Amino acid sequence: MNKYISVRGAREHNLKNVDVDLPRDELIVITGLSGSGKSSLAFDTIYAEGQRRYVESLSAYARQFLELMQKPDVDSIEGLSPAISIEQKTTSKNPRSTVGTVTEIYDYMRLLWARVGIPYSPATGLPIESQTVSQMVDRIMAMPEGTRLLLLAPFVRGRKGEYKKEIQDLRKRGFQRVRVDGTMYEIDEVPALNKKLKHDIEVVVDRIVVREGLGNRLADSLETALGLADGIVWVENAETNEMTVFSQKFACPVSGFTIPEIEPRLFSFNNPFGACPACDGLGSKIYFDPMLVVPDERLSLAKGAIAPWAGSTSKYYDQTLESIAEHFGASMTTPWQDLPEKVRQTILFGSDGSPITMTYDDGLRRYQTNKAFEGIVNNLERRYRETDSAWTRDELSKYQSSQPCEVCKGARLKPEALAVKIRGRSISEAAELSIAGAGAWFSELNEHLRPKDREIAYRILKEINERLGFLNAVGLEYLTLSRGSGTLSGGESQRIRLASQIGSGLTGVLYVLDEPSIGLHQRDNDRLLETLKRLRDIGNTVIVVEHDEDAIRSADYLVDMGPGAGQHGGTVIAQGRPEEVQKNPDSITAQYLNGTRFVPVPETRRPGHPGQFLEVQGARANNLQNVSTKIPLGTFTCVTGVSGGGKSTLIIETLYKAVARKLMGAREHPADHDAVLGLEHLDKVIDIDQSPIGRTPRSNPATYTGAFTPIRDWFAGLPESKARGYGPGRFSFNVKGGRCEACQGDGVIKIEMHFLPDVYVTCDVCHGKRYNRETLEVTYRDKTIADVLDMTVEEGKEFFKAVPGIRDKMDTLERVGLGYIHIGQAATTLSGGEAQRVKLSKELSRRATGRTLYILDEPTTGLHFADVEKLMEVLHALVDQGNTVLVIEHNLEVIKTADWIIDLGPEGGTGGGEIVAEGTPEDVAKVERSYTGRYLAPYLKAKPAVRKSATRKRA
Repeated sequence: MNKYISVRGAREHNLKNVDVDLPRDELIVITGLSGSGKSSLAFDTIYAEGQRRYVESLSAYARQFLELMQKPDVDSIEGLSPAISIEQKTTSKNPRSTVGTVTEIYDYMRLLWARVGIPYSPATGLPIESQTVSQMVDRIMAMPEGTRLLLLAPFVRGRKGEYKKEIQDLRKRGFQRVRVDGTMYEIDEVPALNKKLKHDIEVVVDRIVVREGLGNRLADSLETALGLADGIVWVENAETNEMTVFSQKFACPVSGFTIPEIEPRLFSFNNPFGACPACDGLGSKIYFDPMLVVPDERLSLAKGAIAPWAGSTSKYYDQTLESIAEHFGASMTTPWQDLPEKVRQTILFGSDGSPITMTYDDGLRRYQTNKAFEGIVNNLERRYRETDSAWTRDELSKYQSSQPCEVCKGARLKPEALAVKIRGRSISEAAELSIAGAGAWFSELNEHLRPKDREIAYRILKEINERLGFLNAVGLEYLTLSRGSGTLSGGESQRIRLASQIGSGLTGVLYVLDEPSIGLHQRDNDRLLETLKRLRDIGNTVIVVEHDEDAIRSADYLVDMGPGAGQHGGTVIAQGRPEEVQKNPDSITAQYLNGTRFVPVPETRRPGHPGQFLEVQGARANNLQNVSTKIPLGTFTCVTGVSGGGKSTLIIETLYKAVARKLMGAREHPADHDAVLGLEHLDKVIDIDQSPIGRTPRSNPATYTGAFTPIRDWFAGLPESKARGYGPGRFSFNVKGGRCEACQGDGVIKIEMHFLPDVYVTCDVCHGKRYNRETLEVTYRDKTIADVLDMTVEEGKEFFKAVPGIRDKMDTLERVGLGYIHIGQAATTLSGGEAQRVKLSKELSRRATGRTLYILDEPTTGLHFADVEKLMEVLHALVDQGNTVLVIEHNLEVIKTADWIIDLGPEGGTGGGEIVAEGTPEDVAKVERSYTGRYLAPYLKAKPAVRKSATRKRA
């Protein structure tokens, strides 16, 4: 068997005929500058080929259900294993997906509660006993005399199938009627059932009228029904359709509370048998929030107080509001907060059936109507319900909030499911525990079970405890099992998938990971590296694309890509054991590892603008424990702390949303807090996050940063364009005119191939240029608009050096380290870190006010040491202009350059949420309680205090 994965002639993306031999069953780290070709080698070549070969070995039938990879541009790869990639992509945004369901821990919990859980009566708090036939007879005979009842045996409940044979057997046993999916049939007339759909079938065992002397017949019928339906019988009032459930299994004799069956599906909030009927198992209700409909109560109706109607060009909405105001004798210019309560209630929730005279003028005629007003909230609900347009739903959802379901209080399950407990806890209460808390609770559970239950629970508990252990090992002990997948960061969701893979126990597999250390504090890094080594030790090859110094030093084999980014990269600069690579003079990574290059520690820290602070008071959302803190304005401030310590809750959910609401009129609700003070010192706040800059391939860095407009204007101003009458629109690939209509400006045509991956064929009319022949006849310095879009940012800057409007935008993109990306590169192909830096460059190219607060969440994601140094220069330059930069960061190279640090913790989840230390890096390094301080201290001592005065001068 091959001892190496041998890659020969890899040319995917910017790779330049790369040959590399990677040792199997080892931990391999691929590093290098951003855009140097790391992902192209690891994911687009090695993983893609490993996955493709494995999938191609499956049958054509199986292949149609799998996403197939394109064959990478490589001469040969030998020694491959089936490949699994664990990428940074955030997990499902599905509101039904939780940490418990993704890791399958919740599935085992459902099984555990179904098998050893004890049902309790909500009325008495006592364990529920099963009912005897005599007790059932007594309950029925206690009903009013003359009550007509149907005795039904729920024979099939929510299961797929045709049930021909079963219905035939019932006929032979003498039953006359059945109810199928709510419709009553004579047994000979039951229609053929669709075997792919779920069905409910109840057998009518008897029809009775309550009267004296019925006891024996009733007992016989009940026993027949119980025998048919596994110990359950339904008694339905023929007139009111009211249903009483009797069970030989579990029922409360006092309140009559009955649990029909205790099966795993009863505990699933994704199954109608277990989900809370009020919220369908979501745990929350979405509603149109009056506070979002009227975000600023200081505005009047005339000035646009009603946000959903404020931007409309139609006069209809204004005339409706004028008519309501006139009806109540109110003024359109009175601020919303000063309008009478009756007027506000009518506008929001309607006139409650009372007619209002409305006067309209559509420009052609003036007319009046006299009818009830439905109210804006009701109007929005109706439009949301009735529309088929995704765009309309998206627009309307801006005015929605969610609140916990009133029935289940956020537990997501039926009362019957919540009544079943183990050691005093319902399944939803157990899911609210953190991973660390759940680990402790489940590990002790065995001692508290009855001997018989211990035997049943042994294997289930083994699976649960193992999975919780793996999640602990990758630093996620602060998450709760009920936490929604959509709220996890990319790093957290990647580590959850990593924990699931360790749990699967596979061997002989090739794992490819993309920066698993993202979002991890230095303290948790060691545990993550141990996890990766464990994957390797059970017989797998682990390839990690990583920039973290600890990970690089822990590698068995290191590959350094470079020397530059984009077209300047794509070659292997150094490879071998880390200590060998460290000696290579050509490797930039080696220079940082051996200390010849480093991010300098500033000689002095900025004190900030005298007396100017942004102060948060009483922040208490999620795990924050009534936190108050001051951020000195005019500084570079880092918010640090272990994962789950409360950094994002404090800065993004509380501070950013509160400031954006006040300064920018944003509609988002800030998290619970008392106040944010010091806003008078700021003009605006900008949150530069890692969400994609566009959802379609038509969005690109040029369109996002606004560089495409001056490029199109420039081409439209050329003599050839003027002679032909071409305007800027001619040079857009999004509208008819200049684009190629064969591919509608995409440059490629998608061809669906069943059993094979969809093929994107280069358009044979424009040959991938996106424009028609006439448009491409217009050139500037022998380059067409298509050639310009294909240039890298670096080339574009040189090409347009005489055009300041374009050159400056290219320069800003280059300053944030994106000189290697193509001007027209599809937004969908940019990584989260690249998208964040495109946004940063857009903000940098705006005129600075010197009173802006910039907030960045982990801006060093995906950045090499050299790129971090570049980014620091850009961010510090912003502060030198008088602005404030607030960064959530784990990277110690960034933290050591900060003017001020706010360290949250000490632990994650419930063990965190308080400020452990705040002050300059030197102050924080002295605080023993601070994990950040402990790891930061050596960084402050080891590197000399050098400063690039040009970039760090006081403004």
